[in-house]
Amino acid sequence: MLTHSPYEPLQAQTLADRLGGLPEMTARIGPPAQWQVREIGDGNLNLVFIVEGAAGSVVVKQALPYARVVGESWPMSLDRSFFEHEALLRLGSRDPGRLPELYYFDRHQAIQIMEHLRPHIILRKGLMAGERFPLLAGQLGRYLARTLFRGSDWAMETARRKADLALFAGNVELCGITEDLFFTDPFHECARNSHSPALDRAVASIRADRDLKLAALELKAHFCGSAQTLLHGDLHTGSIMVCAGDTRVIDAEFATYGPMGFDIGSLLANLWMAVFALPGLQPDSEERRAYRDWILDTAETIWDTFAEEFTRLWHGERQGILGGRELFEDQGDAIGSELALNTMIAGIWRDAVGFAGIEMHRRILGLAHIPEFETITDEALRAGCEHRALMAGRVLAVERGRLAAIGQVRTLIARLEGRDL
Repeated sequence: MLTHSPYEPLQAQTLADRLGGLPEMTARIGPPAQWQVREIGDGNLNLVFIVEGAAGSVVVKQALPYARVVGESWPMSLDRSFFEHEALLRLGSRDPGRLPELYYFDRHQAIQIMEHLRPHIILRKGLMAGERFPLLAGQLGRYLARTLFRGSDWAMETARRKADLALFAGNVELCGITEDLFFTDPFHECARNSHSPALDRAVASIRADRDLKLAALELKAHFCGSAQTLLHGDLHTGSIMVCAGDTRVIDAEFATYGPMGFDIGSLLANLWMAVFALPGLQPDSEERRAYRDWILDTAETIWDTFAEEFTRLWHGERQGILGGRELFEDQGDAIGSELALNTMIAGIWRDAVGFAGIEMHRRILGLAHIPEFETITDEALRAGCEHRALMAGRVLAVERGRLAAIGQVRTLIARLEGRDL
C-alpha cells in the first residue's frame, strides 16, 4: 500500500519504483523492470500516465493538490479522486461496459489504476479530424438513459438513495467550480475569464443582456436545487473515448446530484460547438457539409435513443421512491403513467436545451475553452465561429421553453452556421 507515506505526486521516472509492488499492476502488465511510462494528461486537473509492460498496459491517474490548468495558486482537495472513484463504480454498474474497468484505488495518494482503453481516442480529437463512429450515438443515448434513470428516485429505494445523496453532497469543491465557472463567470467581468479579442463587442453585449443573465441564474438555481440523479457532471467530447466499435465515458470528478438534463445538455452543446467550429477547421466543401450533417445526426440520435431507452426503463424498472405504479398501472390507468412519462421527458429536454446554451457560453467566454475553437489560427475566422455559437447558445438558454424538439435546434444551428456576421 502507498498510504504509509505522505502524499507525493507521481513522476514518469519514479512511477515503477512507487507502484512496482502492487499486484494490481504486476499481475496485469508484468515486472516493473520492463515498464515503459509516459505522461499523457492534457486535462485541467490531474496527472495521467500510460504504463506498458511485457504483459499489457494500464492507465494510472493521480489528482494533484491544485488545479493543473491554473497552477499551485488554485489549491484543491485531493478528495475529488474519492468522489470520482465512487461515481465511476456507480455509473459503471448502471450501464455495464460503458466505463473503464477499475483495478485499484488509494485515497491517500489520490491514485486510481484502471483499464487502458485501446484503440480508443478522445472523441473531441476524432471530431476535429473528421472521423465517424457508427455506434457512438446509440451507445451514448443508452448510457445517458441508464445512468440518469437508475440513479434517480424513479429507480432507487429510499435508504440507498439518501445515503448516496449525502455522500456526494461532500463533493462541494468541484460542485462549486461548476456553479461558478459554468453559470456565473461568463456573464460578468472575472479574472478567470478569457475570450478572443475580436469578440469584445459581443461580450459586452452578452454581459448587458438581462434576459440571458436571468436564464443563467434560473438554470443555476435549478442545478443547485434539483437533485434528480447522480450526474457525471462534466460530460463533454473530451471525457469520452471512442473507436469504431466502442464508446467509453471517463473523468467523473465533478459527479454530483443534479437535474438529468445537465449531462445531456453538456454533451449536446459540445457536439453543436463542433459544428460551429468546422468552417475554421476544414475548407468549404461537400465533405465538410456532409460531416456537419453527421454530427447533427449524431446529436439527434443521442436524444432520440435516450428518450426511447428512458421509456423502456420507465415501464420496466420504475420501482423506486417515485415509482407511482400504485397510482396508475395497479389501478389499470396506463394513460396516467404515459402522461407522467411524457411530462418527465419534456422537462428533461427543456433543461438540456437550457444547459447546452450556458455550456456554449462558458466554453467561449470562461476559463476552460475547447480546442475546436482554440486551434483556429485566423483570429477573425475563429471569432466568427465563436460568435455564431454564442448566438445559438443565447437562443437555447433564453428560449428553451419554445424549442420543443431537437429538430428545431438543428434548424437553428444550420441557419446560423452559414451566416455572415
